[in-house]
Amino acid sequence: MNDSFFKDVESKMQKCVDATRAEFAAIRTGRATPALLDRLHVDAYGQSVPLKQVAGIATPDARTLVITAYDKGVVGEIRKAIEKSDLGMSPNVDGTTIRMSVPPLNEERRRELVKVIKKKSEDGKIALRNVRHKAHDDIKGQLKSSTITEDESKRMQEHLQKLTDRYSKDIDVLVVTKEKEVMEV
Repeated sequence: MNDSFFKDVESKMQKCVDATRAEFAAIRTGRATPALLDRLHVDAYGQSVPLKQVAGIATPDARTLVITAYDKGVVGEIRKAIEKSDLGMSPNVDGTTIRMSVPPLNEERRRELVKVIKKKSEDGKIALRNVRHKAHDDIKGQLKSSTITEDESKRMQEHLQKLTDRYSKDIDVLVVTKEKEVMEV
């Protein structure tokens, strides 16, 4: 079987799972985590930069995020970025430090987040299926050009389906874990 072909396919499928995991990390669960701020960009030094490049982020307890700016000049911009974001948190500025309390989620918001999780997991599975579809087309192309035999084609397609199923299960596990985290009071 074509090892480099499947290494490439597996790498792409793993990236789909990793992207889904990253999307889930940005979903607020009522628990403070620096990942909540991963997608936040700040206007600093004349350009938009990720928050991580201009400040350190810490979680002293389960409900508090502390952002420490490396340069006092960007504190105002960090505050503005947080206020403009969809985080729904208000920053308290104290010198170069910004504190934010992560409010607990109400039942309705938890249910909305579960829907968001399901949508993002479906997006991840669609990306997986796209990888499978492209690989399937590649196998057909190899068969058509007589690079592989009919039997090899069948084996490769079976292996491709097994990979797809495995990575799809990985996404399902992420969903169950994240749902449990969101619904936990």
